[in-house]
Amino acid sequence: MIAKMNQAVFLDRDGTMIADVNYLSRPEEIEIFPATRTGLKRLCQAGFKLFIVSNQSGVGRGYFTMADVDKVNGALCDDLLRDGIRFEKIYIAPEKPEDPSYGRKPSPQFLFDARDEFGVDLSESFIIGDKLIDLECGWNAGVKKSILVRTGYGAEVERASGQRLADAMIVDDLDKAAGLILGVSGTGGETPP
Repeated sequence: MIAKMNQAVFLDRDGTMIADVNYLSRPEEIEIFPATRTGLKRLCQAGFKLFIVSNQSGVGRGYFTMADVDKVNGALCDDLLRDGIRFEKIYIAPEKPEDPSYGRKPSPQFLFDARDEFGVDLSESFIIGDKLIDLECGWNAGVKKSILVRTGYGAEVERASGQRLADAMIVDDLDKAAGLILGVSGTGGETPP
């Protein structure tokens, strides 16, 4: 089965798709998790629109520039495109946590932007991340499910957050998350727990 035209998966970048290198600013530092390729390929083949939603406070802190962020994202996207994985758009919040921000997670603003620009049905869409703010972003936007992966900070968040994760799905990696999404959305995949 194929996803509906308006279904999307929103993905955190660092710790979810790639290793969380402290303030990643150079393409040569990218380490894509093996499960990222298989999981995203499955979602693309099922017809989901993919978006990256990433807080990059290193820009606001002066550690690197938006041009550096763009180079990293470009290299990541070029690499994944070789496997047929394409992103509709990348949303970046460059502000520090304490600064006013248009879209810094847990704000749902970038998901609302994707809804408005790409016709995404948020109630039929998903968010995947390794931090509580990723899940909260999805809950604040009204997505179908927020999924925590145990990569990056995920295992630590799972141990520390207890009941706050009651409405989340928790899986080992992005490939397992893809299987859950395909099962929940009726497009084929694992049945959710």
